[in-house]
Amino acid sequence: MAIHKAADNSFKLIFDDHRLFSQFIRNFINIDILKGVNPEDIEDLSERFIPLTRNSRDSDTVKRINLKGSASFFVIAILEHESQVNFRSSFKMLEYIYLVLDAWEKEAEKEDPGASMRKDFKYPPVLPIIFYDGKHPWTAEKNFFDKTFLNTAFEKYIPKFEYDLVNLNDYSEEDIMKFGDALSFILLIDKVRDNKGKGVLTQLPPDYEEKLRLHIPENLSKLLVDVVFCLLDKSGFDRLEARRVAVMVDKDRKEYGGMFEAVIESIKEGQQEAWDKGLLIGREEGLLKGREEGLHQGREQGTHEEKLRTAANFKKLDVSTEVIAQATGLSIEEIEGL
Repeated sequence: MAIHKAADNSFKLIFDDHRLFSQFIRNFINIDILKGVNPEDIEDLSERFIPLTRNSRDSDTVKRINLKGSASFFVIAILEHESQVNFRSSFKMLEYIYLVLDAWEKEAEKEDPGASMRKDFKYPPVLPIIFYDGKHPWTAEKNFFDKTFLNTAFEKYIPKFEYDLVNLNDYSEEDIMKFGDALSFILLIDKVRDNKGKGVLTQLPPDYEEKLRLHIPENLSKLLVDVVFCLLDKSGFDRLEARRVAVMVDKDRKEYGGMFEAVIESIKEGQQEAWDKGLLIGREEGLLKGREEGLHQGREQGTHEEKLRTAANFKKLDVSTEVIAQATGLSIEEIEGL
């Protein structure tokens, strides 16, 4: 369950960024009008609607899209990272759609009393999307009509909306790399985030790495490094290998390279210190023990510093202390003291 929690919160961070969310819309939703969605057109309304549903989750997202020269519309995106398919999805979408349209009507009434009672009053379209990256096939009904019994007899009285399913399992690694943007790298990590996918991550085509550095803005690169490292670390990747993969998206490799080297240096210093202790003992057993202790101490020191830096970045993004503790393994006291 831990990896799903890490993925859930990591994707919440990613989808909170409007540049990445606009990439998601353009890449995966085949509606012509959406090809022109830009980050500045997006308004996040999640905090307004998510607490109102009984089964809301931090990873659910509600956006208002204000396209230039066109009326506004809404996007509801639910991220399903659990191993089991959620068969409530269509009803959950119906709850969100009602809340969004109800709020739209109330706003219209506040600006122009009686507006919703007139014939020319229109409700905005709501685009429901589910992003799924679980291992099992998605077998839940996408249309709420199909989730209702006696639907044939009562056909004209039952809502017939359908959510758009973005199933990561339907895309190969090559398909994802073709996008060549920041979101594609996160999805690639999500798709191959176990040791079976290690070969894909450690042998990415040079042109893909170059595209990433060209298309990732500087203000996002540090966040992406931390999110990618968190996902890989929770998946059981070797920490040094996870860091090497994560820094591919960093626009200032020197800073992270220096940090990476600092981890290695701390290991070496620990080894040397323990080696000296072993010499003082003057026995071969002491030397061996000293080397092992130094390696262990150095690794622990470097790992702890890495966790503290990651936690500090998450705090800047107002991620809850509990989520940071779960993602990094640090104590609540350490995080609050940063």
